[in-house]
Amino acid sequence: NPSDLDRCLSQHPKAKVLMLCNPSNPTGGVHSTELLAEIARVVQKYPQIVILADEIYERLVYTSDGKCTSFASLPDMFHRTITLNGFSKSHAMTGFRLGYLAAPARFAKAVATLQGQITSCASSVSQAAGVAALRDVGEEWLLSNVEIMKSKRDYVLGELEKMKDVEVAVPPNGAFYVLPDVSKYYGGDDTQLCLDLLKEKKLALVPGSSFGAEGTVRISYATSMEELEVAMKKLREFLESKA
Repeated sequence: NPSDLDRCLSQHPKAKVLMLCNPSNPTGGVHSTELLAEIARVVQKYPQIVILADEIYERLVYTSDGKCTSFASLPDMFHRTITLNGFSKSHAMTGFRLGYLAAPARFAKAVATLQGQITSCASSVSQAAGVAALRDVGEEWLLSNVEIMKSKRDYVLGELEKMKDVEVAVPPNGAFYVLPDVSKYYGGDDTQLCLDLLKEKKLALVPGSSFGAEGTVRISYATSMEELEVAMKKLREFLESKA
């Protein structure tokens, strides 16, 4: 909410960085270009703020236009935005741990100084895999993957809709997560719910309280449809036994 952001920044004059995850983990939300422009207008009032834009899910967007606007592309935002991205989500290369940063030279130089003393560089194997992904993976594959992930999202949403006292306030339009409200179970204790679900059904979900969203759980649908069917059946049976 741009108004809330404006209020927060005015109350914290020592703030230096705004972290912006779009598309979002854990909600799967995607900020529209219009909303991002409003955020940019707020940030313009606070010249000390640098924007750290995590856009690693940018190629997993399910809106009609499939668009995810990069924050650095907005007027007057390039010179103060550090964009984070990688191959883990767009090209299903999670294990390669290959990411990248795009930023004005003054930020990139500072980051390189730190990285050189901490991780040195990405492994040569991962770098070669990244080059292959850029050269050999066509746009058709990326678009096809979006459609596959969208069908999995729709399946999970459909199954959640059948479960009593489970609500999804806003269906996700990006990434590969759903954050349903399960606060009517366990008195809203999402951590205990997840622990019992793991013990009783061998199904692992992430408590929403880990993200500051108490009473919710994060479901990832970045797996096979067969696994999703088993998982949603286990979740339904578990919640029915607790109703």
